[in-house]
Amino acid sequence: MINFPIHKILLVLFVFASIPIQAQEFGIQLYSLRNQFKTNVEQSLKKISDWGITTIEAGDTYGMEEEKFRGLLKKHNLNPVSIGASYEDLRDNPAAVAEKAKRYGASFVMCSWIPHQKDKFSIKNTKSSVDVFNRAGSLLKKKGITLAYHAHGYEFKPYEYGTLFDYMAQNAKHFSFEMDVFWVQHGGQDPLKLLEKYPDFVVMLHLKDMQKGVVGNFSGGEDVETNVALGNGQIDIEGIVKKASDLGVQYMFIEDESSKVLNQVPKSLRFLKSINLN
Repeated sequence: MINFPIHKILLVLFVFASIPIQAQEFGIQLYSLRNQFKTNVEQSLKKISDWGITTIEAGDTYGMEEEKFRGLLKKHNLNPVSIGASYEDLRDNPAAVAEKAKRYGASFVMCSWIPHQKDKFSIKNTKSSVDVFNRAGSLLKKKGITLAYHAHGYEFKPYEYGTLFDYMAQNAKHFSFEMDVFWVQHGGQDPLKLLEKYPDFVVMLHLKDMQKGVVGNFSGGEDVETNVALGNGQIDIEGIVKKASDLGVQYMFIEDESSKVLNQVPKSLRFLKSINLN
């Protein structure tokens, strides 16, 4: 046995203990800058990079040829770990969705809307979507890609002894969940409690705070100007981030749909970086 002086062992332990550990790198959903992309795609991507963000959720190319768009992502050191896909594409051509995800180098595909008549989302819609997501998710899984559904609040209508979302979560065999905390709360749920109820179902978060005083519903819609900088609204962003971190949720994307996005994202980043995740 080799004997090391105790003071050297303590020194090594001290050095490693002094290295800050950040469990998550907070990213951004590109849709946040959709209006800026209409003016200048590259400058908008550069703005994200200048904020110090490297992890993104992508999907649309905002009128640009995909290969060129992907080249700009690489140029500005933006890593698309997740991309969006429509319900129709997942239903009709999941193989093409998988190919697109592979081109981007994405590990996740996210679907953010289930087509339905306004204010009439039902158990029939829920069951059909579960079938679509399980079939598409099975194919994607074989390609090393995880499918995640992003709820918008209408899924939390009461059903039997729970909600339509409960039916979805309990019958998900080949897909997971991306929790948009704004829409979960808008649909009448507590995002923190939902994390605790389905800890293995949630694989990504959209971090979006809701203006104080806003009362939600099952419409899946709200004035985008009710999106406020993280930590300034009615949602317990800090508690949610801490719980998600404890559960091992790796990817948390800021999504700010308001016209104040350029001013609010830096404030949101400062708030997130102030959270003690140790």
